[in-house]
Amino acid sequence: MRVHHLDCGSLRPLGGRLLDGEPGLFRFAHLVCHVLLVESNDGLVLVDTGFGLSDLSALPGVLPPAFVRLVRPVPDPAQAAVRRVAELGFAPADVRHIVLTHLDLDHAGGLADFPDATVHVYGPEHRAATARATAVERERYRSAHWAHGPKWEIYEPSAGEPWFGLEAVRGLTGLSEDFLLVPLAGHTRGHVGVAVRSDDGWLLHAGDTYFNRDEMVPDSPSCPPLLRFFQARMQVDGPARLANQARVRDLVRAHGAEVTVFSAHDATELRRLSG
Repeated sequence: MRVHHLDCGSLRPLGGRLLDGEPGLFRFAHLVCHVLLVESNDGLVLVDTGFGLSDLSALPGVLPPAFVRLVRPVPDPAQAAVRRVAELGFAPADVRHIVLTHLDLDHAGGLADFPDATVHVYGPEHRAATARATAVERERYRSAHWAHGPKWEIYEPSAGEPWFGLEAVRGLTGLSEDFLLVPLAGHTRGHVGVAVRSDDGWLLHAGDTYFNRDEMVPDSPSCPPLLRFFQARMQVDGPARLANQARVRDLVRAHGAEVTVFSAHDATELRRLSG
């Protein structure tokens, strides 16, 4: 269960410390698309995919032009997950499973680059992405990313089982109990965290439950103001998002020595975990 922490889509929006919390105001912020590649007994497993090769080769491509202008993905095909996997000496077909936190365009863009993989997704998220019922959902979900017809494995809500104080979906098809879905709705209708038991202990990829590491400071959480606005703009259920963010913060407070928690877009977290 060796785990690689990868950036599969750097983002450089204007906003400086108001977005990423780092010093300097009049500069481009630095956000990432934090993806895991897990070497497991069940084959290679990706947790999220970031942007796809076609996305990063010809922006805006299928991505909304307004999104590209605002968020400014770096047009570097070498950052696509399929290229990152190759850098580590593997072939795309070696990736047998993809487990998604959600189906937003910056998390599921690389699905088409791994057409043979089984794609594990929470049922409420799959339904939201295929229905695209609201204007925001028509922007965030790009059906071209799964037009190839992935091998979906869809998991419906259940009573759940406890995992460090949170409910978890266990028994992912074809995967061991070292992989769990942790429902954390709010950012999207079916947003989840993905827990992975690695050689170094449990990891929780919290997806977009939060965006900045300071939001997980147990007693004095904070968030850069533009990032706070962006999270509120993209949420489908504000109270649920904030409640689940608080639950993850409680997990950090009570079990931080046992579980390493990180988000999808904080560059400092990625640098720390990738060594």
